[in-house]
Amino acid sequence: MHVLVTGASSGIGSEVAREFHRAGHHVSLVARRRELLDALAKELGARCHVAAVDLAKRATDTSWLAEVEEAQGPVDVLVNNAGMQWVGATVEIPLETVEVLFRLNVLAPTVLTRAVLPGMLARKSGAIVDVASMAGVAPASGMSWYGASKSALVSFSESLRSELEGTGVHVVTVFPGPVETPMAASAREDMKKSGRISNVPHGDAGELARKIVGAVEHRRARIVYPWFHRVRFVPWLGKWMTTRASRPS
Repeated sequence: MHVLVTGASSGIGSEVAREFHRAGHHVSLVARRRELLDALAKELGARCHVAAVDLAKRATDTSWLAEVEEAQGPVDVLVNNAGMQWVGATVEIPLETVEVLFRLNVLAPTVLTRAVLPGMLARKSGAIVDVASMAGVAPASGMSWYGASKSALVSFSESLRSELEGTGVHVVTVFPGPVETPMAASAREDMKKSGRISNVPHGDAGELARKIVGAVEHRRARIVYPWFHRVRFVPWLGKWMTTRASRPS
C-alpha cells in the first residue's frame, strides 16, 4: 500500500510516516524542508520517497504528484497533515499570513484530495485522512483564524465521508487536542505572550500516529485525541472547558 503523508518533516506527520512504514507500507514524505525529509527517509530506508513541496505556495498545483506516483504507485492512503497555526488577536495577524494559513490548512488538502480521489474511486478502495483540530470544533480565544481554517477542513472531511459511502473509499477525520510537537510548543509560547495559559491535557504524537494507522486499517470515521477532548463535542460543556483552558493568566 502506498501512503502519502503531507507535513511529514516533523511532529505528527513524521510519526505517522514511521508507523505506516513500520507496518510494511510504501511511504511518500511531503513537506517544505528537504533536509528533514531526507533525514527521515534515511532513517526509514527502503519503500520511502521524498517530495520537497511548499504546499502553501503550490496549494492548487498537484503536478508534483505524478513523480511520486511514478516512484511509488497510485496513492492508496492520503494523510492531509500539513498545516500551520496562529495564536493571537484577530486584528493583529498580517493579511499575508491569513492567506498562507488558509492555503495550507484548507486549499492544499482539499485540492490534493480531489487529485487522488478519481484513482481511488476507479479502484474502489482507498482512504483519506484529514488531520483537523479540536480548534475546528471548539476554538480557544486567540485562535479565530486557525479555528476557522480547521473548521473548513472538518466540514469538507465529514461531507466527503457521507458522499463516498459505498464506494470503497473511506475518510478519517482526526481531531487532535494539544499534542507535544514543535508547532504545539510554539503555540504555547504565543499563548503565554498574549497573557493566556493552557490547562488541558497534552497527548503524544507517536500514540496519535498509531491511532491513525488503526483507524485506516479498521475503517473508523473519527479520532479524538487525547480522549479527554471528547467532551468538547457537547456544546455547552465544550464552551466552558475551552474558556477555562485559555483564560488569561
